[in-house]
Amino acid sequence: MAEDMLLWDQTIFKNGEMFELDYVPEHFLHRESQMEELMFNLRPAIRGMRPLNTLCLGPPGTGKTTAVLKIFEEIEKHTSSVVPVHINCQVDNTKYGVFSRVFQKLYGFAPPSSGVSFKKIFEAIVKHLVEKEKVLIAALDDVNYLFYENEVNDVLYTLLRAHEVQPKARIGVIGILSDMKLRYPLDARVASVFLPREILFPPYTHDEIHDILSNRIQYGFFPDVVLEDVLSKIVECVENSGDLRVGIDLLKKAGLNAERRASKCISLEDVDKAYESSSSVHMRRITSSLEDDERVLLKLIAEGGEIRAGELYKKFQERTKLGYTRFHEMLNKLDTIKLINTRYSGKGARGRSRLISVENADDVLKELRD
Repeated sequence: MAEDMLLWDQTIFKNGEMFELDYVPEHFLHRESQMEELMFNLRPAIRGMRPLNTLCLGPPGTGKTTAVLKIFEEIEKHTSSVVPVHINCQVDNTKYGVFSRVFQKLYGFAPPSSGVSFKKIFEAIVKHLVEKEKVLIAALDDVNYLFYENEVNDVLYTLLRAHEVQPKARIGVIGILSDMKLRYPLDARVASVFLPREILFPPYTHDEIHDILSNRIQYGFFPDVVLEDVLSKIVECVENSGDLRVGIDLLKKAGLNAERRASKCISLEDVDKAYESSSSVHMRRITSSLEDDERVLLKLIAEGGEIRAGELYKKFQERTKLGYTRFHEMLNKLDTIKLINTRYSGKGARGRSRLISVENADDVLKELRD
């Protein structure tokens, strides 16, 4: 056996947990201003007041969830009078599911799955908050999933008007949304009390991506496992996808590929092999978060090859009956999250005609069909 062969009990990973997508890093870089805003909004809760409602907005993989979880960690370290609850709305996408998650956080066990009305669960939650003098902060992650079955108004109304049922109930809401603004209409009765402060999470820059991944490498691998040419390649992959999680997943899979070769360092070939699987996982995750009309638009682009914006709008308008403003917003969103490419041809009525296309159209269409 070769001298440098890695044995089964040998590894290039110093701390493999650093490369799990749900890992909350100790050093959370390049989101200081967002963290400060979030803490400002939640600070009233520590004083026994209702916190300011918040919307964390930005493309996927820009640190929204991590920022909230980091703040929740700090809150739980320093006070027991505030109960922060993180709710994944992809999983708990009904009013009953959301409040069952809150109940479980408060009582340490889940409510019975049948035989108990929502009213009973809600009353138990409010009673606990009042009797124990606690403030609840509910973070609704991927809150857009509550819009699909029109659950969002009931959820927000019940949370934000709990004090009308029990005057001493103190509840605040954080909405986390993979978009740059809230596009969904809320009922007037909800909008009048929600009134969130928005915190924007823009895409990471090239240097920020490099810095964040370097930090993961430093603490997650042993020295000299990832050389600069490999890191540069992974940074490029993240920029192409627009999602930092692609880079973190790439480091994990490329590391495992290197171990399979019994190598003590990751090669460019290890990255290329890992990217094939990571890119499909990213594509599935990002397309699953799109609204129905956004999926229609993406499918039209994938089917049409490179298409002019005007022609694309005609097809989209025929299919959905939506206006140009909404079309333009959706096109910009798909461009921001790197699902489409746009360029200007120099032709058209004003000399500049936008051409839209999709790379790997077959892969995109496959994900939209599945």
